[in-house]
Amino acid sequence: MASVTFESATRLYQGTARSAVENLNLTIEDGEFLVLVGPSGCGKSTSLRMLAGLEEINSGRILIGDRDVTNVPPKDRDIAMVFQNYALYPHMTVAENMGFALKIAGVPKAERAERVLEAAKLLDLEPYLERKPKNLSGGQRQRVAMGRAIVRKPQVFLMDEPLSNLDAKLRVQTRTQIASLQRRLGVTTVYVTHDQTEALTMGDRIAVLKDGVLQQVGTPRELYEQPANDFVAGFIGSPAMNIFPSHMVTGGVQVGTTVGVVDAQTVKNSVGKSVLVGIRPEDLVIAKDGKGLSVKIDVVEELGADGYLYGTVDLDGSPHPIVIRVDGRKHPLRGETVVVAPVPKHIHVFDAESGVRLSAPVEV
Repeated sequence: MASVTFESATRLYQGTARSAVENLNLTIEDGEFLVLVGPSGCGKSTSLRMLAGLEEINSGRILIGDRDVTNVPPKDRDIAMVFQNYALYPHMTVAENMGFALKIAGVPKAERAERVLEAAKLLDLEPYLERKPKNLSGGQRQRVAMGRAIVRKPQVFLMDEPLSNLDAKLRVQTRTQIASLQRRLGVTTVYVTHDQTEALTMGDRIAVLKDGVLQQVGTPRELYEQPANDFVAGFIGSPAMNIFPSHMVTGGVQVGTTVGVVDAQTVKNSVGKSVLVGIRPEDLVIAKDGKGLSVKIDVVEELGADGYLYGTVDLDGSPHPIVIRVDGRKHPLRGETVVVAPVPKHIHVFDAESGVRLSAPVEV
């Protein structure tokens, strides 16, 4: 096992004006589970393929441990990759699929069988070792693909959206199994997904990319409570953070007909400045004094214990969408108008032009 380091790694495809990955600097600690997340086309899969040796690096370098692997062929990097589409050989049994890479590497038959059985026990695949892939469910096939990676005992696991072909219920179950298995094995893992819920629930740390540029890296809680900019704020969390234009006033930031409390330093530096205000759905409450944002409710989502109100708020003549989390058993109904106010100290303020965070970290 080993750490992974990207040092100013850049990938520029021929004929394109903008790099797919631009000057990526990122260190993944030995044994860490790091998730690369971002919208489609942000460079997360390209970054993973650069680490795997499947994409050329135009500048910078990549290290696995203390070893520079920038120009090392994929087969010599001591990594194992789990793909989105399983990539199993249909004519081979589960055991043969899992042990095939070892067979090619010349590992003795007895040792192959031992390592395959060991991985099968970890993945609850023992009853299926003699089956062909066509006789397995999607979740079982994905576990076979993981088993094939595990038996190689690599320094680094690379996973490229491995759950995207599974249905919603199985995806939740399998992501828990993957995270638990990684903790038990202690192998450095780089996991790519566009699903920020997967990122929040699986990773030790999360790296958020946009347009090939690293926006922020930190623990799930850090990214949720202390987003570096409005993009990270809007991307991490489901439903997304409410973000709308406003301006700073004495005492805080204007939120409809009330003033939202933010840290004193932000107020001191920014009175009168146009800003973006970010408030998460759970940090908006029905205002008992009638001061805040007047919201017309368009849709109500019933989710058992919780409910979500989707509505619009009028800001300077322009409608802005807004989401509010409420008690699922008792809440306003579609078509009603309510006034909501932010929970003190849970307001995020961003620069209106650059999107960079202005407010101090939220107290957690």
